[in-house]
Amino acid sequence: MLREHTIELRVRYDEVDPMGFVHHSNYLRFFEIGRTEFLRASGGRYRDMEEAGQLVVVVRVDCRYRKPAMYDDLIQVQTRIAKVTAAKIIHEYQITRDSEVLVDATVTLAVIDRTGTLQRVPDALRESYEALD
Repeated sequence: MLREHTIELRVRYDEVDPMGFVHHSNYLRFFEIGRTEFLRASGGRYRDMEEAGQLVVVVRVDCRYRKPAMYDDLIQVQTRIAKVTAAKIIHEYQITRDSEVLVDATVTLAVIDRTGTLQRVPDALRESYEALD
């Protein structure tokens, strides 16, 4: 299992507001892409978890916007596992452009079943993350 993972994304025209800046809501999408690709690069897939009835949901977001990304910018989304407990997974993100930090964020995830009942983080996933410590 990886400890961190970085992907590059090109800012699309539909992701910017009338001022030409990436709209703040789109950073949440960038985090989701980073998180999904992080898991995929580690050999996992959210689809497999969902098929097993384990749904991963966002329960908290803390985001600091430092500078805006703009249309056609090539940005890097770094995703890092900060902490895993029996009940939650915490990711940290940093979005940069040419090594300049644009956004820092922490996102807390929980695992629920299809009825919305809180579940334990799957043992295999928790153990693979704990092995990184």
